[in-house]
Amino acid sequence: MHRLYRIGVLMMITPFIQGCNETDLFPERAAQETVVQELAKLSPVALETDLTGFTEADRIVLAKLIQAAKEIDELFLLQVDPQNPQILQNLEQSGLTDHLALFQVMFGKWNRLVHHEPFLDRQPKPAGAGFYPVDMTREEFEQTLISHPDKRESLTSEFTVVQRKNGQLEAVPFHEFYPVQHIAELLSQAAKITQDASLARFLELRSKAFLTDDYFESDMAWMDLSGDLEVVIGPYEVYEDALFNGKASYEAFICRVDHEESNKLAQAASWLTEMEKALPIPDEYKNFNRGSASPIKIVNELYAAGDTKAGIQTTAFNLPNDERVREAKGSKKVMLKNIARAKFEKCWIPIVDIILSPDILPLVSFDAYFTHVLMHEMSHGLGPGTITLKNGEKTTVGRELKELYSTIEECKADILGMVTFKFLIDKGVFPRELEASMYASYLGGMFRSIRFGITEAHGGGVAMQFNHLINSGAFFVDQNGKLNYNQELFWPALTELTTKVLTLEAEGDYDGAKSFIESNRQMTPLMEQIIQQLSHLPVDIRPSYPIENQLKNLMN
Repeated sequence: MHRLYRIGVLMMITPFIQGCNETDLFPERAAQETVVQELAKLSPVALETDLTGFTEADRIVLAKLIQAAKEIDELFLLQVDPQNPQILQNLEQSGLTDHLALFQVMFGKWNRLVHHEPFLDRQPKPAGAGFYPVDMTREEFEQTLISHPDKRESLTSEFTVVQRKNGQLEAVPFHEFYPVQHIAELLSQAAKITQDASLARFLELRSKAFLTDDYFESDMAWMDLSGDLEVVIGPYEVYEDALFNGKASYEAFICRVDHEESNKLAQAASWLTEMEKALPIPDEYKNFNRGSASPIKIVNELYAAGDTKAGIQTTAFNLPNDERVREAKGSKKVMLKNIARAKFEKCWIPIVDIILSPDILPLVSFDAYFTHVLMHEMSHGLGPGTITLKNGEKTTVGRELKELYSTIEECKADILGMVTFKFLIDKGVFPRELEASMYASYLGGMFRSIRFGITEAHGGGVAMQFNHLINSGAFFVDQNGKLNYNQELFWPALTELTTKVLTLEAEGDYDGAKSFIESNRQMTPLMEQIIQQLSHLPVDIRPSYPIENQLKNLMN
């Protein structure tokens, strides 16, 4: 959000603030002790920044990108809740420092670690966040699509906000609804300064995309980034829209590429076609139309903003989401190694020390954990994408599975991540000694995701995997109450699950996906018992970014 917007909000509410004390402002807020406990679930980590080799021009470019990212934070605040700027200003004036800190972590008054429970009042979070009228129902929206087919494209676009005008639902483009002009200016300025031709092209195209909501050309250019900086900025993921999974949220990553590590792992991408061929589904369900390019970048995060910074931190991502780009050029997998390492040390190891059998605990390794994350992201680019229904209609998996898509897709990526991990071990791409570590690390890491809640896409997807594998005997509880695995039973059970999930996607089977989720996404007594043992541990990290101070003198 441009700084003038916040100044305007502050001018409107300052008289109200000055006449109130903190109790008047938030009389139904959560207790101080509760808020402190929630903050303690996120272990603080300073992401130290190495700018060795960066020229003065590089540093100026970084400063402008960080400025743009800070404004992405404010755009996402609006997407979560249009009242967020006012609530933030109230909190900043209230003296409730811990409540303010939790608000900033969660990007709003709902706790993302506890099923989006409110902590400033008792108002439940609208399923559609700030993308739709609060009182709009699914039925009203779907009826509008039927009665006004000319509005379908705009109302269902990822880049529109739905409003009610004169009693009718209307779509407003993001670039008209949100103050994006200053971000576009910063990106254009950075494009003119950088000596990296690929970055300059992407930033210039992305600057224009912010003003038109047409991201295709800049997504294509993003696939070709080849320099030291990996930059993501714009609306991408649709998780915040829990009503339809249809509206994209603004986010930003500013990262430095580790070229040596990236080159080591890039060879995995050359096996994409072979991995697609090996999927345990009929050939007609396989997708050979996506582009074969699948660059893999290992990076260290310098700064993040918006959707990706809210609550749980992203370890890796697979973009772009536009199927047109994927079919033309494939997708890029970006692995945030310093984030992964911090999570592994602060959250992962404390969990596995408690829940895993001593027989397999020594097998857990960062390399196996990080490689599965890599294969998870690569697996988003495998399997059905654009599909043809039985009636001949061409569509996409996401459009057919609607709000169920994120959970099914995250489950798919996890299980295919294991399938492809083993595939590449068998092909000699990864060392054979990683295999034993692969099973132990996969099992040990499940409860880090489940602790986030099984109603979330990632946690729900993992819960379905765990329940299927425990019911099949692939996972079991030993005589000491610790988790272990049976390698002989593991692959038949995982293959069965893989076939089921891929078939649901290939057929765009909404009813089948709903039934599958309801049957398998269960919080069982065993899961509750294990989670209770972990209640004192942090669930994730809470990063800070020293680079902001390092480049402060270069920011306007």
